Amino acid sequence: MASYTPKNILITGAAGFIASHVANRLVRSYPDYKIVVLDKLDYCSNLKNLLPSKSSPNFKFVKGDIGSADLVNYLLITESIDTIMHFAAQTHVDNSFGNSFEFTKNNIYGTHVLLEACKVTGQIRRFIHVSTDEVYGETEEDAVVGNHEASQLLPTNPYSATKAGAEMLVMAYGRSYGLPVITTRGNNVYGPNQFPEKLIPKFILLAMQGKNLPIHGDGSNVRSYLYCEDVAEAFEVVLHKGEVGHVYNIGTKKERRVIDVAKDICRLFSMDPEICIKFVENRPFNDQRYFLDDQKLKDLGWSERTTWEEGLKKTMDWYINNPDWWGDVTGALLPHPRMLMMPGGLDRHFEGSEEEKPASFGSSNTRMVVPPSKNTSSQHKHPFKFLIYGRTGWIGGLLGKLCEKQGIPYEYGKGRLEDRSSLMADLQNVKPTHVFNAAGVTGRPNVDWCESHKTETIRTNVVGTLTMADVCREHGILMVNYATGCIFEYNATHPEGSGIGFKEEDKPNFIGSFYSKTKAMVEELLREYDNVCTLRVRMPISSDLSNPRNFITKISRYNKVVNIPNSMTILDELLPISIEMAKRNLRGIWNFTNPGVVSHNEILEMYRDYIDPNFKWANFTLEEQAKVIVAPRSNNEMDASKLKTEFPELLSIKESLIKYVFEPNKKT
Repeated sequence: MASYTPKNILITGAAGFIASHVANRLVRSYPDYKIVVLDKLDYCSNLKNLLPSKSSPNFKFVKGDIGSADLVNYLLITESIDTIMHFAAQTHVDNSFGNSFEFTKNNIYGTHVLLEACKVTGQIRRFIHVSTDEVYGETEEDAVVGNHEASQLLPTNPYSATKAGAEMLVMAYGRSYGLPVITTRGNNVYGPNQFPEKLIPKFILLAMQGKNLPIHGDGSNVRSYLYCEDVAEAFEVVLHKGEVGHVYNIGTKKERRVIDVAKDICRLFSMDPEICIKFVENRPFNDQRYFLDDQKLKDLGWSERTTWEEGLKKTMDWYINNPDWWGDVTGALLPHPRMLMMPGGLDRHFEGSEEEKPASFGSSNTRMVVPPSKNTSSQHKHPFKFLIYGRTGWIGGLLGKLCEKQGIPYEYGKGRLEDRSSLMADLQNVKPTHVFNAAGVTGRPNVDWCESHKTETIRTNVVGTLTMADVCREHGILMVNYATGCIFEYNATHPEGSGIGFKEEDKPNFIGSFYSKTKAMVEELLREYDNVCTLRVRMPISSDLSNPRNFITKISRYNKVVNIPNSMTILDELLPISIEMAKRNLRGIWNFTNPGVVSHNEILEMYRDYIDPNFKWANFTLEEQAKVIVAPRSNNEMDASKLKTEFPELLSIKESLIKYVFEPNKKT
């Protein structure tokens, strides 16, 4: 049997659970190996998991995303990486039912980036891809032989489907480019450091608090559990003895029903299972059993060492001694957590490890049984929580009312956009799934104010918006940013009246006002943030004709108006769409206007016909307008076809004006 000796190993996702145990083991046991860890510190990662390796000279941590091709290529070259152990992935099945696109992005695209970097650099001697037993799908209840490595892959949930997809890429790169790949498929793993969205640590933490243990369905589902140190040893064996091109199951024949796991934990905490175990709604699909044939790995010399009783006791003791390891994990302890977009890492750093810990938590003398909270079901009904900036603004105020109408939990941000620490405090306190930025400087009574207050405009519109986007990205949160379409003006390729609108990919061409200049500047920079959904609002209109910010209210009060067709945004129709866009996790730039254009005169004619039959107005030219304003105004048509494709029910500007603005305000 050939033996492999690596020199410089890159371990992805090693601030997570399993990979941290592998990394710490290799750092400790092989001082001649250089171990480079790459982790983006998602919600289920914790730098404290790597404390045993922190001071070792052969250990290096790099914060970054495997989806960044430039970073991955840079690390492979500068660190002379010859071996990759690829653990990084989104792994929680409950999350995959609620946000499957993130699983595709992390598990498939991230793996593809790594493989392509290996192909390009041509220096990798081993690529160990960590997969899961769930790719096999459900095992028959009466099966006596487990799935072997050549069994058909039949994934049944979005998580396992993305892992199977990643496996296909790994296999293809092995065959097409000769990449030296090895794949592992493992049973469930448990032990210290595991984020408590998983069954065993969740039940232990709930038991520590004297709370009920929620079981999906009837608890008859069967799982096989391996202790983390045994699994770390398995990867050590695969690293040194695994054969290129092969797949290895990491499993155990010792199976347990979920309800039996709960009963074992109840016994450890002297709790009555009949009282403390509660059955809750099952997952959309919950495989009954996963059963592996692990003989191939045993032939390499590996075997399970830790008994279930010993491993469970070690795990319980660790969580009792480290109750605050993960900070506030209230959301993870729900029966059906949705933790994917939860802010993570705020208090998870090496230095925080020396904090004084309580000697015990939830002793038998103080423990009490707590019935399920009445608002648990409501939290399950509403998997979203919005943090909104711009409370005193027009759009920000309307967003709060829409959230109340739709029953979506929300809070307004207290921090100032340019103050990073206050924004982080907001995220820590609110724990939002999405952030809506409707704050910004437009000027009172209009954008002319910005011409004489340039530093204030920069501070909010540029520095503040970028800081908000960066903080959200750092914590894996989507930011919906209400921007402006007043960054374009009609030109030779987009002439007035042509019906040719500016598209999302077009570069701004209007810098006549300082306000528009700052908005164009920040939009261009936000293109680099993959967690931002930029909505280009134009000349916003609502059914509230008393609001001084309403475009109709403005022009109906002017002595004279220009008469130029423009794209506009009917807030009554489009703001609810922006909330739906957040729910769909849409990103990038969107022209956030109703299709088509409408002129000043056409709007005022509707105003006369529906609101005030005696209303009269006068027009003047752009040249005449320029004499009474400080900064020029933007006039343009936006191409709304991208938004219309996503939301086919979206009305044209004139239809929307009549339905949402003039009909509701019509005077009889």
